[in-house]
Amino acid sequence: MSNLKGTQYTREKILAASLRLFSDKGYLGATTKEIAKEAEIAEVTLFRHFHSKEILFADVINTYSFLPALKSLLPEISNMPYEQALAAIARKFLKTLTMRKDIIRIMLSEMHRYPEQIRQIYNALIEELLRTLASYFEKFQKKGIARDFNPEFAARAFLGIFFSYFITMELKNLKGFKNEDTETVIKEFVSLFINGILP
Repeated sequence: MSNLKGTQYTREKILAASLRLFSDKGYLGATTKEIAKEAEIAEVTLFRHFHSKEILFADVINTYSFLPALKSLLPEISNMPYEQALAAIARKFLKTLTMRKDIIRIMLSEMHRYPEQIRQIYNALIEELLRTLASYFEKFQKKGIARDFNPEFAARAFLGIFFSYFITMELKNLKGFKNEDTETVIKEFVSLFINGILP
């Protein structure tokens, strides 16, 4: 294994171990010593790759968040009809949220206790995610497919619809909410987003 590949392999091991422990114990509960042990490396090796726990956490949420998934998906759906493309984005978003539901649950519960640097990292990630989706909406506006609207507000509304659904179904598990077929939910919400409720 070359030195470069070895470095990348170690980095990936650290990120994967960090995801597991942050998902189990949260950012505040997981220590770098525990993460190093989980990754089967020395703690000093961890700090050679990530100079602080904050930097490590930032890399974890950037690596495993929806942002890289969205960036890789957009070129694939560039020629799809608007409604079909939005359904693909929603499907990928819900899948990513479901895969990361443990860390999302913990982040939501302990976010108010995070140091300012971590909140800034999280906010920057959300802003980049919204800008990425907003730029996608802008392309449809330029093509004349979509009417004039604020693309960032649209990005917030679209992701908010599906995040709210995810929170209700996956995290809260509230009684009285039936388990609708996800594809049906995606189809209905996308249709409402595109067409509104007026005839």
